Amino acid sequence: MYISDRCAECLYDKQKARLDEEDYLREVRKLLNERRETDTAPYMVHQFNLLYETRCGKRDSYAGVKRMYNDLVLSMEKDIKAGIREASDPLARALAYARVGNYIDFGAMNHVDKDTFLALFQEADLDLVTYASFLSACGNAKEFLLIADNCGEIVLDRIFLEILRERFPELHCTVMVRGSEVLNDATEEDARYAGVDQVASIVSNGTSVAGTIIRMITPEAREALQKADVILSKGQGNYESISREGIHIFHAFLCKCDLFTERYGVPKLTGIFTEEN
Repeated sequence: MYISDRCAECLYDKQKARLDEEDYLREVRKLLNERRETDTAPYMVHQFNLLYETRCGKRDSYAGVKRMYNDLVLSMEKDIKAGIREASDPLARALAYARVGNYIDFGAMNHVDKDTFLALFQEADLDLVTYASFLSACGNAKEFLLIADNCGEIVLDRIFLEILRERFPELHCTVMVRGSEVLNDATEEDARYAGVDQVASIVSNGTSVAGTIIRMITPEAREALQKADVILSKGQGNYESISREGIHIFHAFLCKCDLFTERYGVPKLTGIFTEEN
């Protein structure tokens, strides 16, 4: 999804809150003004991160936050699985729960609140037309690719994949993660900590972008995209960076900013499950 002027101003304001320094903000503005029509928000934030590091050194680590939310969701696993098993369609609920995990986003959210996160499990449902198409696609597939987003969420992704493989035992699953640290996004180390390697292959995209920019990812990651029969992209950052690339893909995310709530005509933190042909 390309950047509108309104989105550009939001990106600028976030950088101002990060470092309110005249020279830095002048360079941020220059990057925004000179952006290409096809540039996306995750790409621009990546450029801002590189600029920030030249002025302030290494970015703040989210290692503690990532471990905290992975541990939180791992501690909830028994209850989460019980909620999934009691559903008339466990796979649908597992997918809806995995989408709830998209709330744990220290990029799009100004504040992440544990109570808000827990409350979202009570409102987890799916668009049934998209879900029917998803089931049909999985029923005819051999290779499934999940493009992961955040920590905490990655635990719910693993639980979803367990249920998916019960429904479609012949399906080989792969999870694509970030290549290096960026915000609280999941890397290979985080995915292994969450147990993803027990149910799926893990492939790194090779970048520190909070999204999936095809021209920047590794050949191995591109191969995973190309050979996948079904692709599920998690989160706004992945949606913004990989949509409009001519790929048949399912997107699952929460609407966490005004641009998305207005686009879909829904309240903030509404879950979206949509198909892009």
